[in-house]
Amino acid sequence: MNIRHLLNEKVKTAMIAAGLPSDTNPAINASTRANFGDYQANGVMGAAKKLKTNPRALAQTVVEHLDLDGIAELVELAGPGFINIHLNKAWLAEQLAKANNDDNLNIVPSVTPQTVVVDYSAPNLAKEMHVGHLRSTIIGDAVVRALEFRGEKVIRQNHMGDWGTQFGMLLAHLNDKLASNELAETALADLENFYREAKIRFDEEDGFADRARDFVVKLQGGDKDCLVLWQQFIDISVHHSEEIYKKLNVTLTENDIMGESSYNFDLANVVSELMAKNIAVESEGAKVVFIEEMANKDGEPSVLIVQKSGGGYLYATTDLSACRYRSGKLGADRIIIFTDARQSLHFKQVEMTARKANFLPETTAYHHCPFGMMMGNDGKPFKTRTGGTVKLAELLDEAVSRAENLMAEKIADFSVQERSEIARKVGIGAVKYADLSKNRTSDYVFNWETMLSFEGATAPYLQYAYTRIKSIFRKADINLDNVKQSMLIAEPQEKALAVKLLQFEEVLDAVISECTPNLLCNYLYELASLYMTFYEACPILKEGISNETKVARLQLCQLIAKTLEQGLGILGIEVMEQM
Repeated sequence: MNIRHLLNEKVKTAMIAAGLPSDTNPAINASTRANFGDYQANGVMGAAKKLKTNPRALAQTVVEHLDLDGIAELVELAGPGFINIHLNKAWLAEQLAKANNDDNLNIVPSVTPQTVVVDYSAPNLAKEMHVGHLRSTIIGDAVVRALEFRGEKVIRQNHMGDWGTQFGMLLAHLNDKLASNELAETALADLENFYREAKIRFDEEDGFADRARDFVVKLQGGDKDCLVLWQQFIDISVHHSEEIYKKLNVTLTENDIMGESSYNFDLANVVSELMAKNIAVESEGAKVVFIEEMANKDGEPSVLIVQKSGGGYLYATTDLSACRYRSGKLGADRIIIFTDARQSLHFKQVEMTARKANFLPETTAYHHCPFGMMMGNDGKPFKTRTGGTVKLAELLDEAVSRAENLMAEKIADFSVQERSEIARKVGIGAVKYADLSKNRTSDYVFNWETMLSFEGATAPYLQYAYTRIKSIFRKADINLDNVKQSMLIAEPQEKALAVKLLQFEEVLDAVISECTPNLLCNYLYELASLYMTFYEACPILKEGISNETKVARLQLCQLIAKTLEQGLGILGIEVMEQM
């Protein structure tokens, strides 16, 4: 149930009946204070200004035409024209019962599902995944899960960096390793060290750079022996990535890989078509698109090179081919790409060029979703103490280790295996929530103590709230599936929870629309906080509580647990029965 959408339609109908233009926005928002009702319609004031009429009188006319029978128990005017809507408790209870009796919380799948292509994670296979890959991977995966929950057809695209000039250097080094009877698996066990060795040879060893360039020519020319070496490198590198995805509880698989090399067959065609349509021109031997619409303050057009003077192709060429493939072959209604903010200009250039060339028709939405950086306590990009890159695998292992140490006393009654599993869920969940809860476009400071805290907006706090509810049911020893009682909403804390629970769908829709998982993080924290307030104010198993009240409050608890589990699941964070 999307209450905001329902009220929006009801108020809009009343506005039109009151004589307002059909394009008037009702501006429905959840109220921030209980005395202002549960929702407010704030659109009358803007409409009154346009119509040059009294806003309060106009709002009164709208209210007279507003049909919320059975939905609202009170509709009142406030200030110069705000319409405050107090929802009916019986209606809320009815909606909660529907949600509680449905596996999808009474959230109906999209009537007209879209095909959404989501490009995320995209590690460079020349190196191990590091902390710089965390945000793209987990933000993208959360949005993907939300889209699928709402019934959209999602096609994951892991645009791995598996091509380019650096591979000539790496393949030459791998070839030498294999020639000395070293196994590829052994040689590539530490990708970072392997890359470092190859780079030193490229910079310092006589003749190695020339051999590396020869390997590039062979690779691009489709040399069979070279492709065999390349495939060995790719297979082992992909295995490293898949281990990270498993640790992170991310849904990407090998089948989702669509690396840069996948578009090689089309790059010459892309350049030819751009030249034929006079979108690209030759400039100093290179093929270049001059984008006048993105000119700087001096009137100089933005420049996008699609082919170097030596004949080589660039990221831009590959991304243009990807536009055509995703909109044409995959039939995308919407393309979403997650990369750090430094690539914003590049993707704007790509979109404008693809639109001009009709690689990307107007019917296909194209959303580049940039994100900020993970920073250390010193306000600089997160590094190791020695200034090196932090490997993502090591960060995640440390998170689990810290969680196990932190909870050693709390989970002493569990077996070693149970403690290990709880620590894994808490540690990984803490890292993911700490990142996902921040505004996508903002930088944020990485802090172990904050993210592993059981207080405040953290994964451990939410996981603990879930286990508290589960403990109530163990003590109550009751199966609500056998209970026929209707849900009841009586106390203010129960109503606040009811309204919050029924806002889950509108929050999900906002996450999907704006690609902002932090909205869901905030929602779940607010829900858990309201539950804690309810738990203190509304006894459940205490002596003297009637059976009807006990069952009603247990039903409410059941729905809270379901919503927490579903919401955290969309974020890729696991829950546990006890902790």
